[in-house]
Amino acid sequence: MKLREIAHSRTGDKGNISNISLIAYKAEDYEIIKENVTSDKVKEWFKDIVKGEVIRYELPNIGALNFVMYDALGGGVTRTLSLDMHGKSLSSVLLDMEIEY
Repeated sequence: MKLREIAHSRTGDKGNISNISLIAYKAEDYEIIKENVTSDKVKEWFKDIVKGEVIRYELPNIGALNFVMYDALGGGVTRTLSLDMHGKSLSSVLLDMEIEY
């Protein structure tokens, strides 16, 4: 199943760092997301975009994971030639990831 079936996401940026929050729709799906969406899997999913480290933070009280992706925006908003300078579409890209449910 695709992540979008059990979660939604938000994206932010600061310089050349992209930040994606992945939030479960239902509390019972948080553990499934936590088991299936690791830093390594996110790094591999974005291998053509993210050149740096991916760090995952767990927020169990709100059923969310937060991924901080370094060297992810082509040098940052003022330097990149990307059409999506802020990386806002990256949240939708993450929701396309297939996981086992």
